[in-house]
Amino acid sequence: MTDADVLPAAQTPHAGEPLKNAADIGPSGATATARQAIRDNAGKLGQQATDKLRVVADDGKARAGGALDQVAQLLTDAADQVDGKLGEQYGRYARDAAGQVQNFAETVRNKDVNELIDDARRFVRASPAVAVGIAAALGFAAARVIQAGVDDARA
Repeated sequence: MTDADVLPAAQTPHAGEPLKNAADIGPSGATATARQAIRDNAGKLGQQATDKLRVVADDGKARAGGALDQVAQLLTDAADQVDGKLGEQYGRYARDAAGQVQNFAETVRNKDVNELIDDARRFVRASPAVAVGIAAALGFAAARVIQAGVDDARA
């Protein structure tokens, strides 16, 4: 069996001629080319994932801002009822809470996602016990919301 039997005529090297691009044909050259292709594709996929996460994070940030606005409005509406039932002092507490929630909603809307993440990291480092308590409360609230959704779906 000769090279002519394996290679098409256009690719058959002529006797005495050096191989062209021998590095690309040999095992180490092929490995290097494959590695570079993998790196290039991994870089592209990483950038696509980063871009997608940024879109999802921005969408979540917008939804969180809207939800916080609704909570602030609920607190404001409840403050009037609290005034009549428990007294103005407690109604003032509800209005102050609504104002704080509204300020937080503005902060969420006006900051970049990276700034919000940095703020959260600083808060957790400064007050880890409070952060754990908040995480537990949010987890409990999320579980209740999910459970309510499951119960509604069954009905």
